[in-house]
Amino acid sequence: MLILRRTDVTDVLSGRETEIIDLIADTYRLHDAGQTSLPHSVFLRFPEEDHSRDRIIGLPAYRGGERPAAGMKWISSFPGNVARGTERASAAVLLNSLESGHPVALVEGAVISAKRTAASAALAAAELTAARPAPSVLLIGCGVINLEILRFLAAALPDLREAALYDTDPARAEAFGARCAEEVPAVKARSVTDLAAALGAHRLVSLATTAATPHMDLAACGPDTTVLHVSLRDLTPEAILGAVNVVDDADHVCRERTSLDLAQQTSGNRDFIAAPIGALLRGTADLRREPHRPVVYSPFGLGVLDVALAEFVRQEAERRALGVRVDGFLPA
Repeated sequence: MLILRRTDVTDVLSGRETEIIDLIADTYRLHDAGQTSLPHSVFLRFPEEDHSRDRIIGLPAYRGGERPAAGMKWISSFPGNVARGTERASAAVLLNSLESGHPVALVEGAVISAKRTAASAALAAAELTAARPAPSVLLIGCGVINLEILRFLAAALPDLREAALYDTDPARAEAFGARCAEEVPAVKARSVTDLAAALGAHRLVSLATTAATPHMDLAACGPDTTVLHVSLRDLTPEAILGAVNVVDDADHVCRERTSLDLAQQTSGNRDFIAAPIGALLRGTADLRREPHRPVVYSPFGLGVLDVALAEFVRQEAERRALGVRVDGFLPA
């Protein structure tokens, strides 16, 4: 068994944003073409009131194509960690041999999860704003995910020059701005306190919060706005129903009381979903923007993305002799 630590994963993936975006795009195309296997994720929740916002999710997946991979991501989300000074999410990805089924690698998954999430968002931003590239982005939620999203947006959108930062904790937004300036210096980042004004000023918006229930609409957005609804539970059902919606997989995203699940319950159908991102990338579907209706991209975060990226890391780590090899994990 090969154990790949956070430092190993970071060493392999640092500075490879364009390659990661290409891998995610290829995986979406395979998924849309029916060359993946992706059972529904399993949500483990807890009965105690003080754990009501906590969850652990299991995401099994198989990716076919020229670089097949199979495995499972096991990721926890404990929002209370942020106040304790630690990261909200932690994860591990277990990879299995496609010859024997044996587990062959255990890979630290939080870095993989953050980077594949950011790559998905940046890929969608490039695809959905291609006709009119956005020079700026509004990041709502100043945490690990939006920092990665900004890093990947800078790689995917050559015209991006400015980022407005909003958080319910203004001090957190200020501190986040300093990190952005250090890690993504090509984009000028500044904190803002007037959310409505910021929504009207920026045509590209990224929502990456810890919200458990909808808390905002898109009434303040200007025309031709594209919203990366990464955290999935920020927007009211009415906002979803009033938007042109793109998803990664309708069956996966319309579950577990996401904003789209609530919109489905409200409308009684999924007619509000215009297209999956994989079909747009393959050219088997077109997206027609409508005046005064924002485009909202709501990716569930398919486990096949994590498995594909973890396998990429495993192969590169093997080549570089990274990680820790544990003998005797399985019987001889």
